Amino acid sequence: MNYIIDKEWLLKNLHDQVRIIDCSFSLGDPANGLQEYEKNHIPGAVYFDLEKDLSGPAGEHGGRHPLPTIHEFIQKLELAGIDESTKVIAYDQGEGAFAARFWWLLKYLGHEKVYVLDGGFKGWTAENYPVTSEVLTYNRAAFKVNINHKLLASMEEVREVSRGQDSHTILIDSREERRYLGLEEPIDKKAGRIPGALNKPWFEGLSAGYYKPADDQKQRFSDISPDKQIIVYCGSGVTAAPNFLSLKAAGYEKVKLYLGSFSDWVSYDENEIE
Repeated sequence: MNYIIDKEWLLKNLHDQVRIIDCSFSLGDPANGLQEYEKNHIPGAVYFDLEKDLSGPAGEHGGRHPLPTIHEFIQKLELAGIDESTKVIAYDQGEGAFAARFWWLLKYLGHEKVYVLDGGFKGWTAENYPVTSEVLTYNRAAFKVNINHKLLASMEEVREVSRGQDSHTILIDSREERRYLGLEEPIDKKAGRIPGALNKPWFEGLSAGYYKPADDQKQRFSDISPDKQIIVYCGSGVTAAPNFLSLKAAGYEKVKLYLGSFSDWVSYDENEIE
């Protein structure tokens, strides 16, 4: 199934019953995303912040970007005029990860009509497509939740896989190779990986901000049987989301996200590091 929308389609359907979500964010400058949105965004877009809207407060466990409080997240969706029938298109500045995080969250809540804009805002503006600084408000909707628990992996599930107690599941580490190998760790308190994980860097599924075609994604994951259960993780559950999306585009049905990811894993002293 195609979860990616091209900018030409969005331009044609800009004034139809679609809701556009701007997920612009910078991990190095958390205020930058909102500033970029306020300066210019796709007409009609509503802003969702990675740390304030798409994540909850970090605690002892749960990782650096844990699940948001579901009730508060749903309230924000409803204020954006989104119900279970709304077609929703998410974009970021072209990195892919922040829009994919929003996409995954809506899929987790059971929303079927959610897509990522290929190329993001950078691809949109490269074509001189319309932008605005106007912020619209919408009539409040009622969002019906139908949580899909099959999309979320718990730390306990991951621990079983790491200990070789679940041979039917494959762990995919989505971080760059140097972090996967434990050669460097700029953020989390320990370096290395979850034992047994394969390395499939998330950015290899994109080219200049655009998702690679399904055939290319199938080639990326050709060493993994589609019959296996797959669990993807990264540092904090953000950059694993594009890999989740790429796996689905490649036809893999059984995919879960370990949302707490490596930052949650290392918060338990008893968890082993490879």
